Amino acid sequence: QVQLVESGGGLVQAGGSLRLSCAASGRIYSSYTMGWFRQAPGKEREFVAALRWSVSNTDYADSVKGRFTISRDNAKNTVYLQMNSLKPEDTAVYYCAACPYYSSSYYLSSSYNYWGQGTQVTVSS
Repeated sequence: QVQLVESGGGLVQAGGSLRLSCAASGRIYSSYTMGWFRQAPGKEREFVAALRWSVSNTDYADSVKGRFTISRDNAKNTVYLQMNSLKPEDTAVYYCAACPYYSSSYYLSSSYNYWGQGTQVTVSS
């Protein structure tokens, strides 16, 4: 069983930066895939970024490529999402998710078994 706790959300002006953290309790094995998703009011949850724990392969939604970076710290069992050049349309609740194995459908929320409670990111114009 893995529990995920996000932190680092907040209010920031457009063009600013935030770093989200996702601390995992329980062992994260090398087979795990970690993902970040977000959900804006009235919209469906959407894929933001994913990382394969063993090899740190990453992928991003087109809307955040070049602005967001997903990374991990093995020693801290923590995944990060560095968000730069934030835009008002990035405003959403951001969720961390974990899947115990690699899935080629890592961009689908249904691929993940474990979820955090979410952290609010608000970008003002």
